[in-house]
Amino acid sequence: MPKSRLVELYAHGVGVIDDAQVDFGPGFNVITGETGAGKTLLLGALELCLGGDGTVSRHAMPAEMRTAALFVRDGREVVLTRESTATGRLRSTVDGVVTSAEALRALATELIVIHGQHDSLALRNRAEVLRIVDASGGVSTTELDEVRRARSTALQLRESFGGDEGQRQRELEFLDFQIGELEAVKIRSGDELEATLEELTRLSEMRDGQAALAEVLEELDADSDAAVLSRLARAIGRIPGGQAYEPVRDSLRSALEQARDCVHELASLADPEAFDPAALADLDERASVLQLIARKYGGTLEVALGVLDEIRRQREARAGEAGRLASLDDDIRELDRAERGLARAARAARERAAARLTEAVRSQLPRVALPHASLRFQVEGDDGSDVQILFTPNPGLGEGPLQALASGGELSRVLLALSLETVHEDVVAVFDEVDAGVGGQVAQQIGDCLRELGAQQQVLAVTHLASVAAKADHHFVIDKIVEGGATVTSIRQVTGDERVEEIARMLAGDEMSVESLALAQQLLETLR
Repeated sequence: MPKSRLVELYAHGVGVIDDAQVDFGPGFNVITGETGAGKTLLLGALELCLGGDGTVSRHAMPAEMRTAALFVRDGREVVLTRESTATGRLRSTVDGVVTSAEALRALATELIVIHGQHDSLALRNRAEVLRIVDASGGVSTTELDEVRRARSTALQLRESFGGDEGQRQRELEFLDFQIGELEAVKIRSGDELEATLEELTRLSEMRDGQAALAEVLEELDADSDAAVLSRLARAIGRIPGGQAYEPVRDSLRSALEQARDCVHELASLADPEAFDPAALADLDERASVLQLIARKYGGTLEVALGVLDEIRRQREARAGEAGRLASLDDDIRELDRAERGLARAARAARERAAARLTEAVRSQLPRVALPHASLRFQVEGDDGSDVQILFTPNPGLGEGPLQALASGGELSRVLLALSLETVHEDVVAVFDEVDAGVGGQVAQQIGDCLRELGAQQQVLAVTHLASVAAKADHHFVIDKIVEGGATVTSIRQVTGDERVEEIARMLAGDEMSVESLALAQQLLETLR
């Protein structure tokens, strides 16, 4: 029983599709209609629901565009919608809850895969190709994955302990260097730097004050004739005698005596022994060392002292971890050995699975109108996880990546051949004109393939060929008519006589005849 099924698709305002609803059935569903009727638009509406842009230009979207897809997965309904908003943006919901287009795309991978004429997201993603190979060969990498997780955990643990032996030794040496550097400074307290700078400032001011005082005393009353007081005394002595000058002379002499008293007072303040230049130099050097340590270890001496305590704890912890780390290194070496062995085994298993799958898919290529084509699954990488499909459309041509060398029709048919050998019942498979460019017996073979696939998973296919459409379990027709100058597209399911007429139209065009109707009836009766 398929796990996923597309039950209903609704489209409103998508291109020429005004309002359409399709109720798909289980098995093989086929969509037909005249060229340009809107089959591509219908798939575009589906792609919009799946988080893509579909085939509709966003600039051409009407103000009221809405698409909805109802899936049933494991018995539970899932509704995906996209609709335009007043701002022109697209609004996405899952079961009525607003979400993102990215979330829709992620959910869509669990529900449906669309094999288009020009692209296949499933095969563009190498992880999906790897999944196909592993599933086809029953390859399990559970043990390898567990070993890798254990190795990753052990490496992270070792890194938290200081890395490998060389890294740990370098870290211990660096911790020892930091401890030695901090201990050598012998920080007395967290505020030692501030106290040192204050004392340095005080002594520097005292030194500068004593130097300035010595200069002042030298200028005022030195032994040289240039001293201010000596020159003043000589100047007073040159004042002329006489009663008239006596008051001025006395005032100047009094000022000179007063000045000498002041100089004597200043001299008493001078103390060459007030500070020790060597002590000042030591203090300056201490301040420089403390500033360097503070900058290097957190900005302040208090932080630096905390860093010293932390580094000591780290050093003690590293020393205590030596035995545990030796054991951990042994574990990592054992995990490395196990990983290499399991990776080699995984690659070998994947190579065998790829070889079997290559032969199986090649055997299906003639059935899907690729009798001269060839492909193979290439496995590379230590564990064989680097997988891609190489393809050549004709003998004698070089092979290359499937996406690069296959035409749109070839790609779709390769995907059909691959689907036949790797049925993925978890998702709905959609094929867009997988029968393009073929006819006759080959078209019947493709119809058989699609019907065969539909027995395992729900299949939707767009086709122009009557022999393919006749194989379907459910047949839907897209019609395009012009009413009142407007083009309108409608979608309907056809059964009974209506289906016979649609098959006849596909065989003979609009000029249906008794013969084409009879042939259509025969196709429906004999090709089932």
